[in-house]
Amino acid sequence: MSVLSDPHQLLLFVGASAALVGVPGPNLVYICTRSIAQGTRAGMVSALGVETGTLIHALATAFGVAALVSAEPAALKALTLLGAAYLLYLGIRSLTGAGSPDNSAQPVPSSLWRVYREGILVNVLNPKVMLFFLAFLPQWVSHDADGAQARMELLILAAITFTVALAMDLGYAATAGALARRLRGRAAPGRGRTRYLVALVYLGLAAAAMFS
Repeated sequence: MSVLSDPHQLLLFVGASAALVGVPGPNLVYICTRSIAQGTRAGMVSALGVETGTLIHALATAFGVAALVSAEPAALKALTLLGAAYLLYLGIRSLTGAGSPDNSAQPVPSSLWRVYREGILVNVLNPKVMLFFLAFLPQWVSHDADGAQARMELLILAAITFTVALAMDLGYAATAGALARRLRGRAAPGRGRTRYLVALVYLGLAAAAMFS
């Protein structure tokens, strides 16, 4: 029997998805950092970008691309290094205040479209997300499902995971944004200090990705 036709199994899947995607990781740190640096709306847009990347990983799993990549250590390593390099780029850009016309301590906020794109790349270039889907989703597919049915079940399960993850990410973004506003109201740290904090987070994520 498919998990999709059994309410109890479906509820168990939703709970397992929430427990796993709620574990703090690079994506969550990125979303909260965006909320703190640029406000709740930017954090929510970054969450949408991150979870769009989740859908890309899910499609790769459903159509067998993830299995091919995971079977090649060199491909996994290359993807890891690309992800680390991208985070390093974001860190350096934040540190140098790229985009600020006078190179001052107050950088020009990224457009929401750019925030969305960056969210996608931060997720897509993280091979651990792909490996998670490859290990987690197939366990919930009907054992007697043929290729087309199994693929359809994978896509539906991925859509459920996307919905759960996006809801949680939006909550984290709103919480981080509200906390940042409260802290600024009590003792405004200034945009320059925030910029260095954001850069430090990105550089830390890059180092963690490179040496994990």
